[in-house]
Amino acid sequence: MRDLDALYRHRFSRGEVAAKAGVWKALCEGFLQRWIGPDAVVLELACGHGEFLRFVRAGRKIAVDLNPDVSGFLGPDVEFHLGDASRLDFLDASSIDVCFVSNFFEHLPSKSVMDEVLAGIHRVLKPGGRLLALQPNIRYEPGRYWDFYDHHLPLSHLSCAEAFAKSNFAVERVIPKFMPFSTKSRLPKSAFLVKAYLRAPILWRIFGRQFFIVGKKS
Repeated sequence: MRDLDALYRHRFSRGEVAAKAGVWKALCEGFLQRWIGPDAVVLELACGHGEFLRFVRAGRKIAVDLNPDVSGFLGPDVEFHLGDASRLDFLDASSIDVCFVSNFFEHLPSKSVMDEVLAGIHRVLKPGGRLLALQPNIRYEPGRYWDFYDHHLPLSHLSCAEAFAKSNFAVERVIPKFMPFSTKSRLPKSAFLVKAYLRAPILWRIFGRQFFIVGKKS
């Protein structure tokens, strides 16, 4: 875990961490909140700096991450669990309304591990609960996808949809091109401009390099 701390401190400067907050605020308010009721129990795996849970409205918020530094970024309303996302034994079956992951699956070492993670998510979701995932799309960034030392698993929107279906999720929505590849891009990061971007799907098709997918537990 110490190596993970060092890797992320190298990858994101303090200024970049602060700039990401505006992007996530706009993304939660302008797009993601529609899948999350005000009383929902929400789980985020590999929560990073906690921006999603900071800005989304929910009745209960639970975060899981391998990096102990994460706890310092989370608000007092978030329950933090230090550990592996494939081990959700601390959660009861059918206890979660929405699970969210962002830029996570590509860090898994193999498809078999991804299957384990998806099975664990499926177990803890309530019937009708949803898995929301925002992921870099290797189909549209086959080069830059590998610029990150901890990227292992190549995924496109199509292969991820197959993985969801294999794990008994009904795929409700797939947006092949949604957000830009990384918050480290040169695109403006103000909340106002991100909100404008979200209201203009034609721009997604131009700048989008990450896909968004929704899977529902039947």
